[in-house]
Amino acid sequence: MDILVQILLNAVIAGAIYTLIALGFTLMYSTAKFFDLGYGALIAVGGYATYWSYKQIDLPVWLAIGIGVATAGLLAFLVERFIYRKLRERKASGTILLIASLGVLTIIQAVIAIIFSSQFQTLSKNIGSTRTFNIAGGVITDVQALIFISGLVIMTGVGIVLSRTLFGKAVRAVADDSTVASIVGINSPRILGIVAAVGGAIGGLSGIAVGFDTGIEPLMGMSLLLKGVIAAIIGGIGSIYGAVLGAFLLALIENLGAWQFAGEWKDAIAFAVLIAFLLFRPKGILSK
Repeated sequence: MDILVQILLNAVIAGAIYTLIALGFTLMYSTAKFFDLGYGALIAVGGYATYWSYKQIDLPVWLAIGIGVATAGLLAFLVERFIYRKLRERKASGTILLIASLGVLTIIQAVIAIIFSSQFQTLSKNIGSTRTFNIAGGVITDVQALIFISGLVIMTGVGIVLSRTLFGKAVRAVADDSTVASIVGINSPRILGIVAAVGGAIGGLSGIAVGFDTGIEPLMGMSLLLKGVIAAIIGGIGSIYGAVLGAFLLALIENLGAWQFAGEWKDAIAFAVLIAFLLFRPKGILSK
């Protein structure tokens, strides 16, 4: 019984991280309409900006986290403004944008490796001081509890903004049809820039969460991006709450599979779930 409880707790924590990644990706994909591989690099940027602020120049942890989130959001905005927007103005296809995003991913990963080396790093300073909580026979750390709470807060905040504010309505209008949105007076490029910054900030926060929970390395973004994309697809691409459901479902299936087989099977299990949904329910759990 204790093993099952621990598996469920592990799934909840992994699901919270996948939720952050899937939310940021869903926001950016819904408006930009292309698979932005560069989003994976933003996950690592958030983690490494926090690592530099917290462990190298010894800023307070909350200030370091804020710097990490802001750095990822600012970089996402700059990439959107000076690369993707320029390509759109030249009528670039989705394939061209995809290739450009691959270049962004490669360059940012290389810069991170040059500055910080390719060694695995942890964000926690005093690992031995981590507090643990016992829940029905299972154990989680205080960091994992904060990750779960952060995931819930971000999910709720994004849902409220999109459904109850004028900005949220503008975002949904651009997501439906950016050309028509521009005709009715919405500044689509400006909305795309803001959404990119918000999505990048959420992605950076997910990288920070992973850094405090397990650790960071320059190539971490791509594998995490794929998990977030799988969660968004099985939940229903374009649906915020679908992304959340997909994230927790994927995490639960992964952890149950790792228990029955081995941890090395997690990625294979994730892609098996993706293929099953693409074959039998391509729209995902919730439609857009």
